[in-house]
Amino acid sequence: MPCEALVLGIGNLLWADEGFGVRAVEALHAAYAFPDSVVLVDGGTQGLYLYPFIASARRVLVFDAIDFRLPAGTIKVLRDGEVPAWSATRMSPHQNGFNDVLALAQLRGESPQRVTLVGVQPEELEDLGGSVRASVKARIPAAVDIAARELAGWGLPGRGRAPGENCPPLNASTLALEAYERGRPDEATACRIGDPRVLACSRSAQD
Repeated sequence: MPCEALVLGIGNLLWADEGFGVRAVEALHAAYAFPDSVVLVDGGTQGLYLYPFIASARRVLVFDAIDFRLPAGTIKVLRDGEVPAWSATRMSPHQNGFNDVLALAQLRGESPQRVTLVGVQPEELEDLGGSVRASVKARIPAAVDIAARELAGWGLPGRGRAPGENCPPLNASTLALEAYERGRPDEATACRIGDPRVLACSRSAQD
């Protein structure tokens, strides 16, 4: 169904700061209730599977971890014509898929009227099983504030949720930030770069 605005968080929760986009849209959902015409989606790493959402939205706001070559935790906002320029250099693991979707929507005459990207400079992307780093986690409230103001500027303001207000999660409760950080094993228990047995076999083969 057509919607006035799609708010999309993309990224992989299993790779440290890769999870920023998903964590940001979760935080926005927890902080604000929006009209039914605003749809918030945990897009994960679905790429072209997100096409129906993007093609049906008049406006799209995206959260993602972007390598701007800036200090970790730096937030940068790109709008409309600046977003295609973002594709000139690969700065995000999800960039090709997302821009493929935008290009396909444009070719089919279904592209959004407005696109805003709220990106953060990651600190670490190579920690399998790790959570967002402190430098990035600390910037999630600022990213949420930027998104809320952007949506209000589009004429779609959110209502701040009351303390304790029931807020259905966007994804499985076990993937929520606190549950994920509480339940994941530490580095001593679970190798972050791969199974040591596989790595040992790989070294043996190289020798």
